[in-house]
Amino acid sequence: MAIQDKGSGGPDIGGRPTGLFRTKSIEQSIRDTDEPETKLRKDLTAWDLTVFGVAVVIGAGIFTLTARTAGNVAGPSVSAAFVIAAIACGLAALCYAEFASTVPVAGSAYTFSYATFGELVAWIIGWDLILEFALAASVVAKGWSLYLGEVIGNHSPIAQIGSVKFDWGAVLIVAIITVVLATGTKLSSRVSLVITSIKVAVVLVVVVVGAFYIDPDNYSPYIPPSEAGSTGEGIHQSLFSYATGAGGSTFGWYGLLAAASLVFFAFIGFDIVATTAEETKNPQKALPRGILGSLLIVTILYVAVTLVLTGMVDYHELAGDSSNLATAFGIHGITWAKNLISFGALAGLTTVVMVLMLGQTRVLFAMSRDGLMPRRLAPTGKHGTPVRITVLVGVVVAVLAGVFPIGTLEEMVNIGTLFAFVLVSIGVIVLRRTRPDLPRGFRVPFVPVVPILAVLACVWLMVNLSVETWIRFIVWMVLGVIIYFAYSRRHSMMERRSRGEV
Repeated sequence: MAIQDKGSGGPDIGGRPTGLFRTKSIEQSIRDTDEPETKLRKDLTAWDLTVFGVAVVIGAGIFTLTARTAGNVAGPSVSAAFVIAAIACGLAALCYAEFASTVPVAGSAYTFSYATFGELVAWIIGWDLILEFALAASVVAKGWSLYLGEVIGNHSPIAQIGSVKFDWGAVLIVAIITVVLATGTKLSSRVSLVITSIKVAVVLVVVVVGAFYIDPDNYSPYIPPSEAGSTGEGIHQSLFSYATGAGGSTFGWYGLLAAASLVFFAFIGFDIVATTAEETKNPQKALPRGILGSLLIVTILYVAVTLVLTGMVDYHELAGDSSNLATAFGIHGITWAKNLISFGALAGLTTVVMVLMLGQTRVLFAMSRDGLMPRRLAPTGKHGTPVRITVLVGVVVAVLAGVFPIGTLEEMVNIGTLFAFVLVSIGVIVLRRTRPDLPRGFRVPFVPVVPILAVLACVWLMVNLSVETWIRFIVWMVLGVIIYFAYSRRHSMMERRSRGEV
């Protein structure tokens, strides 16, 4: 078996690259970005990327997930859970920064995997990200609609049409965002900057005002004793808890570990920055700054908010699925702050939906350009954006959010993202060995130690997700493999080039 040169980048059997292991060279990936019909406009700076990262991370997590996780899973130790999740994200962020500055091409983990592990793994990651972004955008759009109802005076933005409940509020925000994204990513960045400034200001007000109502007694016990609960038993408990026979993951040390895996959802966003690599003016410098800068900012804000939240009220008062950041202020009768938080949440969720949909379109764009999805979706319009894909994603997200009663899917989103983080971290080690000659705008320190620690941290968070989440994830991945062999493998541009068709 002969090994192909780095221009084709994969094993060769009988003079032809194999479909499962063929890699797409870095050079070919970069050449593809210059195709006139599928060329993206380079408009973004390091500041734009930081705004995108903060825009998507400061949203659903800080306004809803913090209170719910404290009340149901971890108690006051939710602040430690955020620190654990932040460390795992920080290790993975270093790996993303090196990859994104080395391979400034749309697609993020999908593109990185294609260059290191081969086509099948790249497809699996792309398929994984499609699920992650589409479901997350739909769920957040429904959350936006709920806050809209509160802001306009407790009027539900849900209309009954026959036997179907139509969430017109969710459809409205998705439609507006679709138009903004189709118009251009620079405009998207400007809109995100304005809205992100508003919600960060709201978060700072929450921290300052809430600090005056902190009762140190509420921090004790910091790690509450383990309790039986429907959220932590059977297939609902974490895989780690299930495997060790603990019997539950509500509060206690198992609850803290499970909480770290749950609140990881709140950090999802910095990886989306990498999907805009192809639209960045100076990706070698801007991408690492955008990725690491946004992660640092949101980590500080999250820890501050959780400390204030769990200090204001006893964690038992945050139990249930309806608790959120405004709950603690409502308990203390601070009505104006509660209303301000609702307004900030509305603004916050707007940019979350926007950046999730942006990430979704860029991953699908990269897969379409490579032929793993229909190539006719890939052409860009006069604004230098993939208009067809943007409209398609907008329609799908609008239907999901407007018609289907989607529940909380944080765990499903988390396991997919963590899986991508694992492969990107391993990919840094692989690419350092196979392509040491590549210019790298940013280099992960202490390789392979840091990437290995990133892998271990992400796998640890994965095993602390629920058993049912693992089952759903495996089913979705099996479906993706079937589609790959039925369609994508034969239509791949790599396959077509090997047959001399292009």
